[in-house]
Amino acid sequence: MRLHFYGGAKTVTGSNFLLEAGGKRILIDCGLRQGIGFCDEINCDPFPYDAKKIDALFVTHAHIDHTGRIPKLVQSGFKGKIYSTPPTRDMAELLLLDSEHIISKEMERLGLPPLYGAEEVFRALDLWEGIPYHEPVILGDASITLYNSGHVLGSSFILIEAEGKKIVFSGDLGNFPAPIIQPTEFIKDADYVLIESTYGGRVHESLPKRKEKLQKVIEASIKAHGALLIPAFAMERTQELLYELNELVEKKLVPRVPIYLDSPLAIKLTAVYKKYESYFNTEAKRLIESGDKIFNFPGLKSTLTTEESKAINNVPNPKIIIAGSGMLQGGRIMHHAARYLKDPKSAILFIGYQAAGSLGRRLYEGSKNNDMSARSPFSVKIFGEEIPVEAKIEAIGGYSAHADQPRLLAWLAPMAKNLKKIFVCIGEEDQGEALAQKIKEKFGVRAEIPNIGDVMEL
Repeated sequence: MRLHFYGGAKTVTGSNFLLEAGGKRILIDCGLRQGIGFCDEINCDPFPYDAKKIDALFVTHAHIDHTGRIPKLVQSGFKGKIYSTPPTRDMAELLLLDSEHIISKEMERLGLPPLYGAEEVFRALDLWEGIPYHEPVILGDASITLYNSGHVLGSSFILIEAEGKKIVFSGDLGNFPAPIIQPTEFIKDADYVLIESTYGGRVHESLPKRKEKLQKVIEASIKAHGALLIPAFAMERTQELLYELNELVEKKLVPRVPIYLDSPLAIKLTAVYKKYESYFNTEAKRLIESGDKIFNFPGLKSTLTTEESKAINNVPNPKIIIAGSGMLQGGRIMHHAARYLKDPKSAILFIGYQAAGSLGRRLYEGSKNNDMSARSPFSVKIFGEEIPVEAKIEAIGGYSAHADQPRLLAWLAPMAKNLKKIFVCIGEEDQGEALAQKIKEKFGVRAEIPNIGDVMEL
């Protein structure tokens, strides 16, 4: 059994692992490398393996940093099967088609040819098969099984059994207990684990605290008569936010103001969520059965068209605007940020991970390094214009769909006594190091942080 690390090593994005096992060459994820831009130039490099010789690709979930180079893989000659849960396939279709347009603009800006086109997306979908949790796929002498990772709707961690060994790929693990979706599963028996470390050195706020903070941020924004901007990832984070806003509005825990879901992609993905209610947890199902439309409530307006989005500017404050992208790497949130970041009455609320180099990360870190209360603004460049940041910058870590350090350790615990080695991946180096050290202290298991291009004989 031989394991290759081609992405997601000492970095959060670009997840891409190759396992040679049971006479087959199996890829786990084929994600886009992201950083300062939505699509880094490194994605144009040829794959370090022959795509024609890959037997199958298993996808942990639909996020672009796990799926974004799949069409390029097809373009490079891959003709094998692609496997994931059915919700992951449906959401990946929307995300990949949306990203194709964004990536083509990024490549044009860099003076490079498109990474791929819509044709390659549809060719990939023709190879893509939805499979349920817990039903093994047999490839040669290898058996591959998906389990619920609790990260986003339909997300998986993957167990591969071959050559008398068991290896688990965590994908992204959920911040359990999560609203809406069913909780993360646990397994007891494995020899090797690749575990994500996005928040490997951090502890999130608890669920009650995050609701309380959301309520307080909304109340403060309304009291200031400002606009509250919430950059939201179209998948999962937006649906969780709508779910909690639904409760706050219907129980009259916050004043009624216009709330805009200004993201065509998020609107379409929310429709996919409604299609797969069988994947919801008990509480979400109970609410639906009682007649509660958990993603809709009084005051919410979804704006699909550009004209509807522009019309938000004409609505007086206070108001709440939920728009993508979640790290301010493009999308409609950029137009709202350019308008409202200079307004001291307004605020921007981060509810998800902000990758190094992203505008969201620069805003968040800039607010920490400047005395915002003393009105000593810093500035950021949007659409070529220097925008002074006068708006309040808020963040709620508890909204992350990623497990924090205690949850990562809790997921490892049932497997720990039999593990030979743990590979800490999908995280920035400092987070990986923090998690690896904690794993050694708590379980006494070897924990390594691989580099891109490393090959391990298992």
